[in-house]
Amino acid sequence: MIRTRALLVALVVLACSTGCGKSGSPPVKGPQPEDLPVYTVDTGFRLPDSRTWERARKRGHLVVGAKEDQPYMGEKDPASGLYSGFDIEIAKMMSASLGFDPKTIEFKTIASANRETALQNGQIDYYVGTYTINDNRKKQVGFAGPYYMAGQSLLVRKDEKDINGPDDLAGKKVCSAAGSTPYQRLQKEFPEAVLVAYDTYSVCVDNLLTYQVDAVSTDDSILLGYAAKVPDELKVVGKPFSQEPYGIGVPRSDNALRFALDDALEAQEKNGNWKKAYEATLGLSGEPAPTPPAIDRYPAS
Repeated sequence: MIRTRALLVALVVLACSTGCGKSGSPPVKGPQPEDLPVYTVDTGFRLPDSRTWERARKRGHLVVGAKEDQPYMGEKDPASGLYSGFDIEIAKMMSASLGFDPKTIEFKTIASANRETALQNGQIDYYVGTYTINDNRKKQVGFAGPYYMAGQSLLVRKDEKDINGPDDLAGKKVCSAAGSTPYQRLQKEFPEAVLVAYDTYSVCVDNLLTYQVDAVSTDDSILLGYAAKVPDELKVVGKPFSQEPYGIGVPRSDNALRFALDDALEAQEKNGNWKKAYEATLGLSGEPAPTPPAIDRYPAS
């Protein structure tokens, strides 16, 4: 009996040490499968003018570059190895439109610094991972879309009342990734904020949840993902104060694939799959689905 009681006490102490009080990182959980769209595969689709598509046809599946550490955008479950999030759903609906069963996609985690090289070397067929379209990148790769208009924003605790936008940051501790564009923008445009930098945004969020910083700042898509993890504790506030159009990266010379993906995005937006995918992922943050941005069908170069 004494041993049994001692064991029970030990279990209670262990449970409380791991489950009581405020935790750091948001819990790992993904979109519910039953809430995600089912994408109809266009079995009659052909794109012989695309070397990328022909290579995938011979291979039997698409290879898609993605992120693995962005909640509800592109996240990899370490246990199952499965990817989930809004970007992943975009990749899946594109696969179906191109004639490939989304279940056959081979996802590859590609770091931001290696995206252009991976597309140029044929390591991946296309890339979907918070990839901002800009003129410098267009010199190296092609872009379909944009499919989402992100913008720098602010993540705060749910009980925060003093921060409602970037103009409220004077004297506040704001965390962002070291050397990132959002960090540099804060330095330049909001010098009265007290900046804190870490290598990853997950550490920033840990510090926010444990009251060590007052806000986290980066693209709203990433922040909405963190808010979706723990909507009772975190929220995104204010309007975005930059514009970051997210596109699907493709090999620069493959205009046939780029235009086909533009067509596919337009069709998936019209049939409601885009909105349903958003609502099952980023929409869990409480932020309603925005109107998709106009697709930029810039001419072949």
